[in-house]
Amino acid sequence: MITIRKKKDFTAEVFTSSMNDIMFFLMLFFIIISTLLNPSMIRVSLPRSGYSQTIQQKEINLTMTKEKIYYVNNTQVPFEALETQLRKELTRYPGAFIMLRFDNTLTVQDLVNVLSLGNKLNAKMIIATAKIR
Repeated sequence: MITIRKKKDFTAEVFTSSMNDIMFFLMLFFIIISTLLNPSMIRVSLPRSGYSQTIQQKEINLTMTKEKIYYVNNTQVPFEALETQLRKELTRYPGAFIMLRFDNTLTVQDLVNVLSLGNKLNAKMIIATAKIR
């Protein structure tokens, strides 16, 4: 008696059902890490504004805390050296603007002092605000 057998072809399969979970966890990891790597890590309570705008150019961060401590791109700078540090940053990044991050408890005179430096350097300056909720 002759038996006829089917020839079994073995095919290689890759089960990708767990790939969705892996991709989700990788995406979650990178989102969390990117929020922790914020260039402005100095905590300042910004003034509030009803209108906001985003700008896609190179920015130089100038932060002033309520203790009147100045930071240029997260580097502490005394007020006397602020003009030379800003000039150095503006020559390094031509066309960049200065993003002012001031604590909302500071006086207007503190803001005017820094704005006059920017005017002297002929720099574009923008004041960062927090969105009104």
